[in-house]
Amino acid sequence: MKKIERKIYLNKLIAFQNKKVIKIITGVRRCGKSTLLEMFQEYLLAHGVTQKQIVFINFEDYDTVELRDPQKLYSFLKKKLLNGKNTYIFLDEIQHVNNFPEVVDSLFIKDNVDLYLTGSNAYMLSSEIATLISGRYVEISMLPLSFQEYVLATENRDNLALKYSEYLQFSSFPYAMDLREQPLELLDYLNSLYNTIILKDVVSRKKISDVMMLESVVRFTFDNIGNLLSTKKIADTMSSHGRKIDVKTVEKYLTAFTECFILYQAKRYNIKGKQHLSTLQKYYVVDMGLRRILLGSRAFDVGRILENIVYLELLRRDKEVYVGKVDNLEVDFVAMDNEGQCYYQVAATVRDKATLARELAPLQQIVDQYPKYLLTLDEDPDADYNGIRRINVLTWLLNK
Repeated sequence: MKKIERKIYLNKLIAFQNKKVIKIITGVRRCGKSTLLEMFQEYLLAHGVTQKQIVFINFEDYDTVELRDPQKLYSFLKKKLLNGKNTYIFLDEIQHVNNFPEVVDSLFIKDNVDLYLTGSNAYMLSSEIATLISGRYVEISMLPLSFQEYVLATENRDNLALKYSEYLQFSSFPYAMDLREQPLELLDYLNSLYNTIILKDVVSRKKISDVMMLESVVRFTFDNIGNLLSTKKIADTMSSHGRKIDVKTVEKYLTAFTECFILYQAKRYNIKGKQHLSTLQKYYVVDMGLRRILLGSRAFDVGRILENIVYLELLRRDKEVYVGKVDNLEVDFVAMDNEGQCYYQVAATVRDKATLARELAPLQQIVDQYPKYLLTLDEDPDADYNGIRRINVLTWLLNK
């Protein structure tokens, strides 16, 4: 498998090297967490760290199954610590270790220990665990390949529209890059990945008995990316189609999907009132390839797919992302960080005057001076509509 350098995440690890915080990398299975750890170890070795100073354990490797016992793990790691030198400890898929926070906390308080963990489930940072290591960790949320990373991996920037089409079709998971010329093997890989996430990370952990109902909820949410939803709406819609389900069960399933990073939830924000809204939210899928194998021909909704891609990119850029409400209109995204916020409308094309007017209308209702963008697939020169910048979205995806 060809290694694709994930500079954004690698630079974050480098910035936190030797800092007295636990580095926890979270993200969906096979998004590249283990490879990132390998790349960081290569960086360490190239910058004066010796192999003896590095300890790496992958808890999904059966050879390490005994180390899932916390006492055995702690004893093993304690023997690896070096006097007077930093020991870099990498614990991959740490959620497989029973009571792992106690082991991590015991290692953290020792001198000359630099800790790096990965996990494929957000429950590993549940309130109980976060309380135990509160203030002692930094979370690095990892996603599959961005469009920029995909293009860089192809080693040229020719025909971006075609590359975008391939990016959606072939999936953004790193290993999918090796299977682009093998469509049947790619489908097998994505099906296997989907089944692993659903069966291992959801069904097994949540003790789900009705797997068919669970998959019906997955399909419904995958099919409704970019639509405002509530647990009641999902339950009512599914019940009306003969799949009776209650609101609490829907909520349980959605929580499980977001905890294993197959779905992301975007809540709503009242722009004029500067308030977070508790009713209705949108869901976005971690990868379009997974959506395609589940929905087939129904998966190709250009506008909503583009919205999904932009949402994930804003997360990669370390933004808090909300669906905006301004009067009775909707702004696709309000992206916030420590420096302020930006507003984004996303549309496949705005060459039709009525479509352009409709997409501009919500942004025109916003009276503050934060940047406003209209992102489209149109290959036209950038334009400015009284402070609202229209930009080609593929160019935007390639340039931070």
